Amino acid sequence: MDLDAVKGRLVDEVDRRTDLLLEASHGIHEHPELCYEETYAHDLLTGFIEDEGLAVERHAFGLDTAFAAKAGATGPTIAVCCEYDALPGIGHACGHNIIAAAGLGAGLATAAVADEVGGRVVILGTPAEEGGGGKVRMIDAGAFEGVDAALMVHPAGGDLTMMNVIAIQQIRVTYHGQAAHAAAFPHKGRNALDAAVLGYNNIAALRQHIRPDERIHGIFTEAGDKPNIVPALTSAYWYVRAATLRRLQPLKERVLACLQAGADATGCTMEYTWEEPAYADMQDNVPMMGLYAANAGAIGRVTVEPDDLFSVVGSTDMGNVSYEVPSIHPMIKVSPPHISIHTPEFADFARGPEGDQAVLDGAKALAMTIADLWLRPEALEAATEAFRAAPKGDG
Repeated sequence: MDLDAVKGRLVDEVDRRTDLLLEASHGIHEHPELCYEETYAHDLLTGFIEDEGLAVERHAFGLDTAFAAKAGATGPTIAVCCEYDALPGIGHACGHNIIAAAGLGAGLATAAVADEVGGRVVILGTPAEEGGGGKVRMIDAGAFEGVDAALMVHPAGGDLTMMNVIAIQQIRVTYHGQAAHAAAFPHKGRNALDAAVLGYNNIAALRQHIRPDERIHGIFTEAGDKPNIVPALTSAYWYVRAATLRRLQPLKERVLACLQAGADATGCTMEYTWEEPAYADMQDNVPMMGLYAANAGAIGRVTVEPDDLFSVVGSTDMGNVSYEVPSIHPMIKVSPPHISIHTPEFADFARGPEGDQAVLDGAKALAMTIADLWLRPEALEAATEAFRAAPKGDG
C-alpha cells in the first residue's frame, strides 16, 4: 500500500473534522476541570467518538473520567493519548485542551482507515496528568497491554522533538507543635510554623548543592490562625524532581532530612506522606521522534531538538508509559518562546488561533506517524529495539 497516499488520506480526514476538533478544544478550554473531575471533557470526547461510529468504553480502567476506543482488526496496535485536566486557578494554562483535541483528531483519522490499511489504533482518555497519575493507574489496570507504541503531543512555545521530562514525587508534611498565647505565655508554646519555615530554609540551602537537572519546590498549605496564637499545626506540600527515578531516591532522603530538622530544632513533631505514584522520567524513543519530526516537517512545522536557547523541563505520567511501551511526547508551538506554560498568558494562546492550528497540525503529524508504524515494519522494529535498549532510569 502506498504510504504517501495513506498519509494524504489522513491529512484529509483531519481537515474534514476541523469544526469538530476545534469545538472539542474550545469546549474543554472553556470548562476547566481538575484531575479526576473531568466529567465534561470525558462526556464531550466520548460523545464525539460515538458520533463517528466507534464503540467507546466510558469510565474505563476503574476511573470515572478515563475512556478507551478501538479501531482496526489486524496489524500493530498504536495508542494515542488524550489529556484534558486543567490547573487550579489558571485553567488550561498547560494546554491540555489541545492535547485532547489533537489526540482525538489523530485517533479518528486513523480509525477511518484502520481496516483498509491493516492497523489498529486505541484512543485513550487519560485523566489527571497534573499530579493525579491517571496514566499510572491505567497502566496498572492493563490499558497498555498489547500496545506496540504510544504517542501524544503537548503544546509549548516551540516545536520540539521532546520535552525534558524528569522524575517527580510529591510529599505532604504536617508539623505538630503546642498552642500558647504568643504574648502572655510564649515559653509554653512550640511553634509549628517555625518548624515549617526552618524546613523551607533548609531546602533553600540544599538547592545550592543539587544537580542542575534536579528541582525542589514547595508551598505552605496551613500556617496558623492568628498572630497571637503560637501555631500548633502547619502543613506544607513539596515537589521533588530528579533526572531519573534512580536519582530521585537519594534526593528524597536529603529533602526529608531538611524537613525533619525543622521539627527537631523547634521541639515539634512531623508527619509526612510520599504521595503515590511517582512519575518516571521519559524514555524518549528516538526512532519514533524522527518519524514525528519528518511528518511535522511535511506539513510545514520545523521540529528541533531542545537546546540551551529553548527547552521545556517538567514531569508527566507519560514518562511511566514510556517505561511500558515505545513512546514519544513531542512539543508543538502555540505561543512565542518567552511565554511560559502554566501561566494565564499561555492559557490565552491555547484558546487562540495558534492553539487551533496546533490542534490540526498535531493531529496530522501524529496520524502520519501512526501510519509509518503500521506500514513500515522496519520503523516499528527500530522503535521496539530502541525501547528494549533504553536504560530505564539508570544514571
